[in-house]
Amino acid sequence: MRRVDVIFLGFGVFIAGGLIYALLRLLGVEETAAGIWSQGIFIVGVMVWVLSYFGRVFTGKMTYNQQLTDYEDAVLEKKLAEMTPEELEQLAAELNADPEENSP
Repeated sequence: MRRVDVIFLGFGVFIAGGLIYALLRLLGVEETAAGIWSQGIFIVGVMVWVLSYFGRVFTGKMTYNQQLTDYEDAVLEKKLAEMTPEELEQLAAELNADPEENSP
């Protein structure tokens, strides 16, 4: 996430909090209660966001992990494309060979 995205996200959260407060006030909620409810909604939202982050961390579905996987796949595809037909045949033979022969 770029720095400008973080700034806009922070500004959006700030505006959303004000809108929730204003909506509660329009619905007739007392000032203090509207402030407490808008803060409570904000806290619940932050907790959901943090839990979703931990969920992505534990499942390995973070942006960095996906970029690393894509890069590794691209490198392997490039190496495979650069191989001669003889090297491809040798690689296919090694892959089709008995797994016990290839183990260290």
